[in-house]
Amino acid sequence: MSKKYLVRAKYSAAGVGGVLKLGGTARKIAVEKMINDLGGKLEAFYYTLNPDELYLICELQDEISGVAMSLHVDSTGMADITITPLLTPEDIDKASHIAVHYRTPGS
Repeated sequence: MSKKYLVRAKYSAAGVGGVLKLGGTARKIAVEKMINDLGGKLEAFYYTLNPDELYLICELQDEISGVAMSLHVDSTGMADITITPLLTPEDIDKASHIAVHYRTPGS
């Protein structure tokens, strides 16, 4: 089962230069191909008013695919990405019914 992730990319100066050279659409096409090659699907792709920031929502097969993507993108030095798993309201419902025995610090 695929899981959804929020990916934030922060481009280096050289990464921003690459976007300036080839444009935002070319970057979207490259990112979508990378995600598809990992067996995932790109759902949303947005730049912010900060020219070095990019946010996307994608589906990936598992966390290992996310780690592989992060390792390879970060290794280029052109962008630093963070990947956050996204949970549905139903996921929260399931979690809220799990018994958790927690002792507060100092008690």
